Amino acid sequence: MSSRRKQARAGVDIGGTFTDIALELDDQLYSVKVLTDYEAPERAIVKGLQQAAQEAGIALSDISLIIHGTTLATNALIEREGARTAFITTEGFRDVLEMRTENRFEQYDLNIKLPPALIARCDRHTLRERMDAQGQALIAPSAADIGALVTRIAEGNYESVAIGFVHAYVNGEHERQMRDALLKRLPDLSISISSEVSPQIREFERFNTVCANAYVRPRMESYLNRLVQKVHEAGAQCPVFIMHSGGGIVSVESASRFPVRLVESGPAGGAIFAAYIAARYELASVLSFDMGGTTAKICLIDDQVPKTANTFEVARTYRFKKGSGMPISIPVVEMVEIGAGGGSIASVDIMDQIRVGPQSAGSEPGPASYQHGGQLPTVSDADLLLGRLDPHNFAGGSITLSPERASEAVQKQIGERLTLTPAESAYGIAEVVDENMSNAARVHAVENGKEIASYTMITFGGAGPLHAARLCEKTGIERFIVPPGAGVGSAIGFLRAPFGYESIRSINQKLSQFDSSAAKTLINELRDEATQFVSQRSADEAPVIEAKIYMRYVGQGWEIPVALSDEADLADVAALRAAFEATYARYFGRPIEGLDIETISWSVKASSPLPPVPAVPATTACADAPSAGKRYLFDARLQQDVEADIVERDHLTAGMRVQGPAMIVEKETSTLVTSAFEAIVQTDGCLLVQRKPA
Repeated sequence: MSSRRKQARAGVDIGGTFTDIALELDDQLYSVKVLTDYEAPERAIVKGLQQAAQEAGIALSDISLIIHGTTLATNALIEREGARTAFITTEGFRDVLEMRTENRFEQYDLNIKLPPALIARCDRHTLRERMDAQGQALIAPSAADIGALVTRIAEGNYESVAIGFVHAYVNGEHERQMRDALLKRLPDLSISISSEVSPQIREFERFNTVCANAYVRPRMESYLNRLVQKVHEAGAQCPVFIMHSGGGIVSVESASRFPVRLVESGPAGGAIFAAYIAARYELASVLSFDMGGTTAKICLIDDQVPKTANTFEVARTYRFKKGSGMPISIPVVEMVEIGAGGGSIASVDIMDQIRVGPQSAGSEPGPASYQHGGQLPTVSDADLLLGRLDPHNFAGGSITLSPERASEAVQKQIGERLTLTPAESAYGIAEVVDENMSNAARVHAVENGKEIASYTMITFGGAGPLHAARLCEKTGIERFIVPPGAGVGSAIGFLRAPFGYESIRSINQKLSQFDSSAAKTLINELRDEATQFVSQRSADEAPVIEAKIYMRYVGQGWEIPVALSDEADLADVAALRAAFEATYARYFGRPIEGLDIETISWSVKASSPLPPVPAVPATTACADAPSAGKRYLFDARLQQDVEADIVERDHLTAGMRVQGPAMIVEKETSTLVTSAFEAIVQTDGCLLVQRKPA
């Protein structure tokens, strides 16, 4: 066993319903799904690791590396279950969190509903201080004011404090003074300052980000420390690293300090997994579709690189509406995420329309068919009644599903309200959730100026392959790929990700008044900071450096990212202008003549080098796959029940073809091949599912 120690690596993904384990040993994958333990998430991880190690025939001590991603930080923000937190800001800016940007994301809604501020007004405090936009102190805070504020915080019995001052992204000296004074009196207090968490312009976004970091930090620190302890106590003495929202891996210490960077860590792993498959098949335009037990995530991947951004929103109050959520200003893999998973709850609204999500039954109590106490119908209950799930072989056989419980819940909550049979109600639930996800994909593509029908879908997650064919029918996508281990795709993605970190900082300069020496100093500082995070794991390897500038025309409200080459001469203003105009033309068709250009933020990403991805030639069909049985399924396109072949994925070999309608079953998921599609097994085990020839 010890001779194989270096080859054993584990990816661990905690979702809202299942905790996924992917154990890789000598290029062999062993995967496990266990129900998420909300009371102590680390228990489910240890349980899953033990099961995967047992299946692989190794001990936990033979695992050399564990990489973990989680939605716990996201859930804490959505459910408002964080620490008792105070916010300290500049005098006069106390209500920025509630005033937001004053933009109306729904112009004509008289009852528009904004998400409440993360920190209540009574817990927001101010200090008389002020920096200008160049980082010069206009009003220095007095020792007396700082001391009085320290006393107020001490009397408030806060667990955590967020500090965000105006223009601190340029000069964080006043924030550091306030932090040092608090720690001198309250050394155990958790403190986050905006100049370290998110040194970017725009007060509302920066203030909200530092508040979110402070809000979840005590809980995440405690969880990560418990996780490392329990994993080591169980016998795995290897290091534990954490996936962050930008698609890289950092240490537990870094993740504990900046837990807001973990908000999209699980979905980021899924995007990395899809990008890896795209590289194997040399696909230029890919739509990543990850559907789990609680949410569905959709990401555009062009030229094998997931689309990224430096800000995103959590907990939107209006589905698909930008501006209706809680903004977080951190580097992130950009995707749209909606409450559409296997555990999403179905209901009937006051207009007698079926609605699905965003509320989820999760793992506790779970869908009605789980027989764990759930009484409300979910997408999984509908899939079971439509014949898409095997009640005796769900989640690797760890859960026995009850069609009777599913039928009872669907009929009580949907059928009786709308005078439908259980089968009709189940079809309605499935169609609504599929349409919700299709709309999300269309909107996301349109917002990025893309034509969704030209993309290839790569699908994974426990429920993704089950719904992918119907999404393709609705969106016009011609083919999708289901990789091996799709049921635990995000966990596998963690094993394909580099150790990496992106440092970003806002400094506003017009090109007409450009200070190249200041720019060079900033780039060097950002490079040193990003490289420091990477060297915590791979100190012997030279990191891959990617730099970019967020630029815009003077007078515009938003900026675009402009890649900066390694050979770029920051003293060459003409070259910077040309790079911006070329990027601007790709986004909007043509540059604008006669306007000055300004830089807003600078970013440097350092990543450990990854081995080249081996290309896989496409395989054509040479034989029909053997059927292991028959099952009746409801075909939404044909509007009738059809007899479908049941095919076991483990028995498939390269070149075999599965004609729809069929169900391809495996341990952690099932792939629905509708009557309009056929699947061809590729040499690496991927299923290429494409429309049948006309």
